[in-house]
Amino acid sequence: MTIKECYEKIGSNYESVLSRFGNEALVKRFALKFLKDPSYAELKEALEARDAERAFRAAHTLKGVCLNLGFDRLYETSAALTEDLRRRDINDSDRLFPELTVRYEQLTEAIRELEAEA
Repeated sequence: MTIKECYEKIGSNYESVLSRFGNEALVKRFALKFLKDPSYAELKEALEARDAERAFRAAHTLKGVCLNLGFDRLYETSAALTEDLRRRDINDSDRLFPELTVRYEQLTEAIRELEAEA
């Protein structure tokens, strides 16, 4: 799988990311680094602990990383969750976190496929 195919698989705009990063090697390098980003795990832990402040920070960080890397679908969901958590009301997170989890798992699965073929 190429990095372009990976972006197509996850429903993201590869050309947009490529234009920001400048070359395919950088896009691939940073996409692979996403697998080590702790934001999702921190968000999950914070939500389980019902810690609204920490959950907001983690969701906001995840949103920014996704925006920078062009992970459009996960960005959309993490942005919506960030806005829900901005009020520090953790109760609304229950409706968006399952969708965010599905999108996160789809994304990381595609990146792992890319990594395996590298």
